[in-house]
Amino acid sequence: MTMKYEPILDITVDGSYDKTYQSQCSSAGLYQCSVTSLVFVMEGEGDVVYRTVPWNRRQLAQHHKKPAGPLFDIKCQQQSVCQLHLPHCELISTGGGQSLKVANVKEEGIEFIPPHQITESHVVINITDFSGFGVVKDGDSPPGPVQAMVLLFYKPPEELNLRSFLKVLLLPRNIVIHDFKDKRRELVGEEMYIDVPSKCILYPKQVYSLSTVPDDDLINIQPYEAEYPNYSITTFQVILKTMIADINLSVTHQSSSSCVWEREVCLLPKRVRTMISSPNKRLLNVRSSFIDRISGPVLSSLMDKFLEKGVMVDGDREEADTMQSRSDRARFVIDTVRRKGEAGSSQMIEFLRVLHAFLHRNLFLI
Repeated sequence: MTMKYEPILDITVDGSYDKTYQSQCSSAGLYQCSVTSLVFVMEGEGDVVYRTVPWNRRQLAQHHKKPAGPLFDIKCQQQSVCQLHLPHCELISTGGGQSLKVANVKEEGIEFIPPHQITESHVVINITDFSGFGVVKDGDSPPGPVQAMVLLFYKPPEELNLRSFLKVLLLPRNIVIHDFKDKRRELVGEEMYIDVPSKCILYPKQVYSLSTVPDDDLINIQPYEAEYPNYSITTFQVILKTMIADINLSVTHQSSSSCVWEREVCLLPKRVRTMISSPNKRLLNVRSSFIDRISGPVLSSLMDKFLEKGVMVDGDREEADTMQSRSDRARFVIDTVRRKGEAGSSQMIEFLRVLHAFLHRNLFLI
């Protein structure tokens, strides 16, 4: 059975916002939170209140431990929770997770609870009191493959600026995404979260690289390669110097050259595309650049397409052919097509994409 949860915003002493979840469990049974993946085994009715809190890494290091998941502060007034299932990201099927324990963090100190059971997704412990609980592992445990995910955050271009930014983040699977997005919003401001299939397998302390299609001088990746740390975050930044509607992303393990994650990503969904200027306005914006940069052969091919589709008539073509200057012909063609309205302008943009994709992108047409 899936538990019902209700997020509540509590204001902390320092004025920041701390998201707390409250579960009203109506009877004995097993309840799973769809936000945090926590599982509670209830002996009876009870209200469970929980939130993520920061680890004291120095305290853990004193015990030769390191975090292997979020630290949850859990309370239940009725004391009716008898068992907790805390999410982990180890690959149990390949022998991982042997050093996993649960840290029970209290005001008077910290103790480490051996698991009652470790499943493919959770560490199970029996509990009798309520405080902080989080999955940890031995500080000297060898790094093994972990269940991970790739999250994408996009900052669309601002008005009069075609440059945009895509952040590609590699994270452990058991992070609480809702909390992570809230904290990120506080740090970097508004971004568009792009929801794509995110699951992958990563090796801590191994180097990964990010690549894109298209791959040209209008797309810059910083850094090109980076190490994935143990239970932490690796961030790549993709700088897009032109408007790109769709992009292919792939993450590659450098040592084996194997692709561990690959997706086709839509950067401009319908709600964003409506913000883009009309085809006629876009042609007007690039008119001077088009006149300066279009070659004679491509211009002739464009006019052939216009004749085939009825965008230009024979008289238009004959008048263009009488012009000795390439720039005069280019000026005549773009102005003639623009006067045909939005349909003609849209066809010109599409024909140019087919005939000269590089110029199409460099003119910032999409």
